[in-house]
Amino acid sequence: MNINATDKTLTGTPDFREMGEQELMRAEMTIARKYLGRFSWFMLVWWIANLTCWLALWPLTLTGMLPVWAAFPIATLNVILCYLPSHEAQHSNFAKNGRLRWLNELIGYTSTIPLVLPFKIARLTHMEHHTHTNDPELDPDYNVKADSWWHFVLNNIARRQPGRPNDYGRTLERLGNSATVNRAKLEGLAQTLAFWGILCALAWSGHAIEAAAIWWLPRYIGSIYISMMLSWAPHHPMTERGRYRNTRYFDATVGNILSMGMQYHIVHHLHPAIPLNWNGAAFREMRPILEARGCRMETF
Repeated sequence: MNINATDKTLTGTPDFREMGEQELMRAEMTIARKYLGRFSWFMLVWWIANLTCWLALWPLTLTGMLPVWAAFPIATLNVILCYLPSHEAQHSNFAKNGRLRWLNELIGYTSTIPLVLPFKIARLTHMEHHTHTNDPELDPDYNVKADSWWHFVLNNIARRQPGRPNDYGRTLERLGNSATVNRAKLEGLAQTLAFWGILCALAWSGHAIEAAAIWWLPRYIGSIYISMMLSWAPHHPMTERGRYRNTRYFDATVGNILSMGMQYHIVHHLHPAIPLNWNGAAFREMRPILEARGCRMETF
């Protein structure tokens, strides 16, 4: 009799440690199929609410209705939260094709406006990260490697200084001179120039403090936090490259919300089409299987 993840025996849950590779794969996929392809209304609302909140800060602050000191922490939180809807769109989790494809691309392009992260560049480099996770030469995120979160912060700040190599830029160069890569470069240039142009215009018109508090400084702080939670924490110490070992489950002392759901990043790498808000539920069902496969279960 074949045993899958939902079977029960006289002793309760099946012993996955006794299963072979094919049985474990069938058990894992039985669970994964329950969550694959679901439309994430949660992430859709997240995108709308977060982007609307950040955009509203501008008229509220520029008209004096909201003090700058109050706008700053809200804007920083908006930047931290803006990446995840785009991340779902990078994997086409809102729509791979069909009549809602435009919505997937709209979310991808607009959700990271506060972060100033061009969507096509994000998609291309993120796919390279999935393909070459923890590869010192080919993983665009490999240089986030650090011994501790504090070392990560210091290293991240140092990497942002003028003259330091741009990991995303190097990845685009490696991908070659294709139409997709060239389009990504042009869109990235346009978005970056627009960002600095808007900041300069605001400063010229006497709103330099507002520009710094709502966009420049929140972007700087938010990008460090995003990189720590999405790149460093799930893959630390970045020494293994096997499919079931290149990332991990980590019991975050900051909790699931502040870790941005990355505790369950191992599920995302195994099944990227499972929406972020379902990774936790999928992990709890898969955990005995993942443990039997030798996946990393650690503490951050």
